[in-house]
This record gives sequence, structure tokens and C-alpha cells, in this order.
Amino acid sequence: MLFFKQIIGRTGEQEAARFLKKKGLKIVQMNYKNQIGEIDIIAKENGMYVFVEVKTRTSTDYGFPAQAVDYKKQRKIINVAKTYLKNAYNESMRFDVIEVYMDKVSRKITAINHIENAFGE
Repeated sequence: MLFFKQIIGRTGEQEAARFLKKKGLKIVQMNYKNQIGEIDIIAKENGMYVFVEVKTRTSTDYGFPAQAVDYKKQRKIINVAKTYLKNAYNESMRFDVIEVYMDKVSRKITAINHIENAFGE
């Protein structure tokens, strides 16, 4: 059984993937996991790998969603991405964050903010 936070998170990831597709990105994989950690969405745009962290919130009481992607989380995502691309040589990549805002009662998406190249090495 999924808990409320998990439902919110999954819904946000699905909406983020739809958003990226509308922008012309190709979704390569969702919820990629390895021994280091997880990446919410792996996409490609013009031959570049785009590793996306999705943060969904029903309020900004504890800050904006992207603020949850702190240095430690960024390092983990970068290391997961490097492992993912370990056999791919000379592949370009970037790291994006997508903030998804959702109404707590209706569970409808109220806004999506795509922060391209949000962090890097």
C-alpha cells in the first residue's frame, strides 16, 4: 500500500515525464536504481543525457522543492549517473530539477518549474 507522500511523489514524477515529453525530450528510463541510489527520470535531448530529480510539494511551508536537492543529494545523483553511463564514452550529460506543485485536496497539479542544468560536477 502506498502512503500519501509516495502517491504525491509518483504523481509528480509522471507529470514531470509528461512535461518533458511535451518539450521534446525522450524518456529513456524512470526510477533507475543501482547500488548507489536512484534517479527519478533519465531522458535524452539532442543526444545529451538528462538526469532529472523530481520534487513534488503540496506547499512551500518548508521551502521550495528544489531546496531539498542539497549538495549531498546532488553528489549521489551524479555518482548514480556516472555508473549508469560507465560504458558510454564521451556522452554529454546535464542534471535538471523539476519542481511539481500539487493541490493537497484535489491532488491536481498547479504548477511545474523546470530548472535546467540545476547542478553539476
